[in-house]
Amino acid sequence: MKYTKQNIQRKRSELSSDKIRRNSSLSLFLIKYALIISIAFIVAAFGLGVGFVRGILKTTPTITKDSVHSKGYITTIYDNKGNTVKTLSDHDSNRIYTPLSDIPEDLQNAFIAIEDERFYSHNGIDLYSIIRATFLGIKNKSLSQGGSTITQQLIKNNVLGIQPEKTTIERIERKIKEQSLALELEKKASKQYILEEYLNAINLGEGTLGVQTASQKYFNKDVSDLTLSECAVLASITKNPTRLNPITHPERNASRRLIVLQNMVDQHYITKKEYKEAISDNVYTRIKKNAAKASNQKKANTYFEDALILQVVKDLKTQLGYDETKAYNAIYSGGLKIYSTQDSEIQKIADQTANDASNYPKDTKVALTYTLTVRNADNTDVTYSENNVLTYMKEHQLGSSLIFPNESKAKEVTLKFKESIKRTGATIIGEFFQTAIQPQVSITVINQSDGSVEALVGGRGTKYSSLTLNRATATTRQPGSTFKTLSAFLPALDQKDMTLATVYDDAPYNYLDTNRPIRNYYKNYRGYSTIRSAITDSMNVVAAKTIADVTPKTAFEYLTNLGFTTLVSSQSTFEGTTYSDINQSLALGGLTYGVTNLELTNAYASIANGGVYHTPKLYTRVVDQNGNVLLNNHTTSTRVMKENTAFLLTSAMEDVISKGTGKDAKLSSSMPSAGKSGTTTNNYDYWFSGYTPYHTASVWMGYDLNTDFKSENTHKKIWSKIMSQIIEKKDEKKTDFSRPANIVTAKICKKSGKLAIPGICDHDPRGSMVVTEYFTKGTVPKQTCDTHVAIELCKTSKQPVNDNCPKTGRTKKVYIVRKKNSRGKTADTPYLLPKEYASTTCSSH
Repeated sequence: MKYTKQNIQRKRSELSSDKIRRNSSLSLFLIKYALIISIAFIVAAFGLGVGFVRGILKTTPTITKDSVHSKGYITTIYDNKGNTVKTLSDHDSNRIYTPLSDIPEDLQNAFIAIEDERFYSHNGIDLYSIIRATFLGIKNKSLSQGGSTITQQLIKNNVLGIQPEKTTIERIERKIKEQSLALELEKKASKQYILEEYLNAINLGEGTLGVQTASQKYFNKDVSDLTLSECAVLASITKNPTRLNPITHPERNASRRLIVLQNMVDQHYITKKEYKEAISDNVYTRIKKNAAKASNQKKANTYFEDALILQVVKDLKTQLGYDETKAYNAIYSGGLKIYSTQDSEIQKIADQTANDASNYPKDTKVALTYTLTVRNADNTDVTYSENNVLTYMKEHQLGSSLIFPNESKAKEVTLKFKESIKRTGATIIGEFFQTAIQPQVSITVINQSDGSVEALVGGRGTKYSSLTLNRATATTRQPGSTFKTLSAFLPALDQKDMTLATVYDDAPYNYLDTNRPIRNYYKNYRGYSTIRSAITDSMNVVAAKTIADVTPKTAFEYLTNLGFTTLVSSQSTFEGTTYSDINQSLALGGLTYGVTNLELTNAYASIANGGVYHTPKLYTRVVDQNGNVLLNNHTTSTRVMKENTAFLLTSAMEDVISKGTGKDAKLSSSMPSAGKSGTTTNNYDYWFSGYTPYHTASVWMGYDLNTDFKSENTHKKIWSKIMSQIIEKKDEKKTDFSRPANIVTAKICKKSGKLAIPGICDHDPRGSMVVTEYFTKGTVPKQTCDTHVAIELCKTSKQPVNDNCPKTGRTKKVYIVRKKNSRGKTADTPYLLPKEYASTTCSSH
């Protein structure tokens, strides 16, 4: 063949076609082979899946109608010595069983509308919801997208018991068991039976289990008396009992309530008219007051037990993947053994001291909490609170405050108010009257070596119910001057190379960020003062100037590391006012919300522990009824300041108690102690936080309703009594605070913070200004005092001498030289070097 250009092209084309055919055959073979392998894998995976499911079903318990009924085992709480301090069971839990016939249809339908709209038509599992939840799970990369029916939720809460659900496999196992048992239960029990059990088991926040107890908690009424609006509130809680709590997060619950009510309209449970009436009900204004209603518990938990239960619930959720219902069920009916950190001896001392009336001012009063629910002639329900009582009092000249001399006076006023409401033709449905003794207190005692909370007092007076207001852990109050040490002086010593000898001019001064003037509690200014003096005597101006040099941002970071969770970091605006705690007033404890007693105490415990922070803990471990450790609360520690910084602050705060603002907190023994007092400028809050080498404690005192009063240093005396009794009871031996090896001393002048000059600094007209101060090695000042100056004066003219003045007619006098940027009169002003001395000498010689 002649290899012409055309022939070559044709041959290439033929070869290319053959290659394509060969490649196509190979590709087809590979595809077939891959398909066969894929099918084999699918079959194998299916087989494994079937085997996996069968394995799970073998361990799934059998189910009967009785097995879903709420029941459980007694949980025991132990103190740190292993002594039983409390037992918990269904009998003690916040649950009152109520038959379905006593539960309003609106409430039944509200739960069905939001939780399981096909409840009456499915066979225990809802395939539509499962498919929807699966797609959402894939989209959001989460297996927690719901899809559980009411039947499944009942089985999860009442049958499957305490099982970890932290891993994906564990969650899949639980879901398979749940669905299998749901199918079985629906064959054995009616829908009405399942719904009744569910409504009596569901967690509705605030420690309540079941709709009856929740109704009493939130509305102070029997569940059978709930309105449509109130039914929707309860049904809105279940998705997340913490975030949707109608007391603490009414706005979130309200948003969810709208969805519940809209679902009820869409599913034809209510009319549009009923929907509009329900959403117009201002239900949240009365819920918070009604929440004070005592639960069915015969004996309320102590404040420590309340806080302990909440911490265990939180850890069961975060560490084991429980939801709140399962966590509370575990605690109240899971037969757990909870080993707490409570020291029963210390707790008894704190309780007795807090409740000893002789420890308080004689003008003890009471604060009123009151709700009155009535049904008007038009069949509408209205709830009045103590604020309505206050309005009535003002209108009838009965007073202008909800603080009363005693309970009888408070009762007298509420009776008059109730009679005025009854005269309108209203029928009384429910009433709650309670007074709390005032002023109130909160106390926390911590073992600083490991962060163990040894005692908690959340208030004085009778505690009527469990999981109520805990002033030690849940109430935020302004910390006042206790914050100076933490926010200003700690970072100054720890990071800014300042020392206890660093001097600031205590003089008239305005905040740099707001230009507001700062005043000291002692109403004047003391001139040049060291940081030690500022801590000892609680000097506002020096603290504000110090944090300005430290910067509020740095101070805020230190406070965050110390465990404070209630501070506001980013600026937020509400009704035209901008809020942020990153400002200069942070130095004096001027905060948006305040701090809790527990967190303030633990911050001071970090100083007492040589600068090491421990996360505060109320238990060491939680064990299930089979002896398996569910939670192990290991101590987590972080160094938040240098050891030297902690020692220097401790040394200064020893002076607070020995000769400063905390003298009323002196111990009855010779045990070393350090601490800091704090009082807000409006006299609403009084604090003392301090420690010995063994324990750290804080005492807060104030009125629940902000009221100014004179403390008579009661809070300091209570602190002293508690700590002194602990030392005696525990037979604690005197031991000094640990001094780091690289701490040295030097003689400095208090007016300059620099090395003292003999014959000058010790001849200040007011007395010697020379003191021995502690320093971290390497930070001792190298310069000598430049604030004092000694001038020779002629005895005749009282002017600086010249060469002609006789040697025998001279006298030496020490003056203060003030820096140019200082202003205003202070205690130093009378001793300033006269300006004329700079240019004038003796005019007589």
